[in-house]
Amino acid sequence: MSAVHAFLKQLPAGAKLAALALVGTGIVVVNDWRVMLALALCAAVAFRLASTGPARLSRQVRPMLWMLALLFAAQLWLADWQSGVLVVMRIVTLVLLAALVTLTTPAEAMIATIERGLKPFARFGVDPGRVGLAFSLALRFIPVIGEEAERVREAQAARGLERNPLALLLPLIVRVLKSAEDVAAAIEARSGHDDPARPPIS
Repeated sequence: MSAVHAFLKQLPAGAKLAALALVGTGIVVVNDWRVMLALALCAAVAFRLASTGPARLSRQVRPMLWMLALLFAAQLWLADWQSGVLVVMRIVTLVLLAALVTLTTPAEAMIATIERGLKPFARFGVDPGRVGLAFSLALRFIPVIGEEAERVREAQAARGLERNPLALLLPLIVRVLKSAEDVAAAIEARSGHDDPARPPIS
């Protein structure tokens, strides 16, 4: 375990989630592609130092490459190459930072932190347990999308369809929606078991 990984692992989950929210909000308002490129490089360096090796960083970015290439091509067609770099680097930065938080934070700690923060809103009908679980699953869902994209790319490449954007995009959308449905079912099951007034879901 690297020193950076150990340091981040010791930080409270609340501090890391708050930092992720603030940095994510700041990234969205950045409109200079050079600044965004520098932020993406900083995120990559931080992830590399906090992970156990370069393979983990590669696994985060490599599955997204074809999707990022499509986004860059779309921005190049609709606007200019600077906009393409801005959009691509923004996504890469957000993915790496979210993965960095999940890499150094147990899911239980994230859920507990979010639930504590939302307890004052329970009187307004907010379910802290459901929101906490949804947030945790959403963070872990980001790398899953990349893995699904890689599986789709490999399957379509075997069929000779790797150059067809629709052949890559449509199966990915179907798989992501199926995974999202599974996540929603997990949240509903958690809520059903937490509420004694509701029967458990079989």
